[in-house]
Amino acid sequence: MTDLLLAILHHLGMFALFGVLAIELTVVKPGMTTGQVAQAARIDRLYGLFAMAMIAIGFARAIFAAKGWDYYAHNGFFWAKIASFALVGALSAAPTIQFIRWRRASHRPDDAEVARVRRFLHAQAALFALLPIFAAAMARGYGSFS
Repeated sequence: MTDLLLAILHHLGMFALFGVLAIELTVVKPGMTTGQVAQAARIDRLYGLFAMAMIAIGFARAIFAAKGWDYYAHNGFFWAKIASFALVGALSAAPTIQFIRWRRASHRPDDAEVARVRRFLHAQAALFALLPIFAAAMARGYGSFS
């Protein structure tokens, strides 16, 4: 039952995390108002919270679920998935910092700044697409190096 519960939480969490990223992409657009900057900052905080929850749930699943840590620790696709998720997280730092700056400045961001943030958000979305690919390969036993 633990395996099923963790799998459900993991899958729903990943869909939610991607959904929040998609919402962030719709809010962060040229011509943003200060109100939209505040909204983007709130969405970005939610994105960070979901990401932290996914790390906890994902590692709980790897350690306590049916296949166990040994299966994941010796799987290249698992580590590729972890690396991709870490890179998505690293790319999320620049938009977060920019949202903080925009909020402190209390003025509307110029379109060039918005375009730069959107490039980071698009890069995150592109890397995010690798996660289910690596997960599917891993779940089918590919990538084992033991």
